[in-house]
Amino acid sequence: MTIKLNTIKDNKGARVRKKLLGRGLGSGLGKTSGRGGKGQTARSGVAINGFEGGQTPIYRRLPKRGFVNIHRVPLLELDFKKIDNLIATGKIVANQKIDRDLLISLKIMSPSLKGISLLANGTPKVPLTLAVTRITAKAKEMIESSGGTVVLE
Repeated sequence: MTIKLNTIKDNKGARVRKKLLGRGLGSGLGKTSGRGGKGQTARSGVAINGFEGGQTPIYRRLPKRGFVNIHRVPLLELDFKKIDNLIATGKIVANQKIDRDLLISLKIMSPSLKGISLLANGTPKVPLTLAVTRITAKAKEMIESSGGTVVLE
């Protein structure tokens, strides 16, 4: 079928008409324009999230729990299983130095993460050269026993 200028039209639902408010009772949105009666919710600029009508709200009745550590440094948790998987898929060469810049360039790590934390999950199959921010004692022992090196940044 050829397209002609007189046969071109939008897909069904592509152009939806804006809801007209306050255009008589028959429209379904006349008089109060779908806002109900008078009062706070009928006005603009209303933010009553958590408001319970004079009753003490639940966020004030329940006790506070925990805290947010403002000094927390976001780190990537890396382990030997993940490293072996990267070597197996060919993203990393076995004798290559693994550091933050390499992982960011391979899009394995987000630039918003400030460092790497190495965990002792799995076993290193090849000697590794790593530059990490944090390392567990067992992971350090495993790398050194396999002939690899670790540098703390």
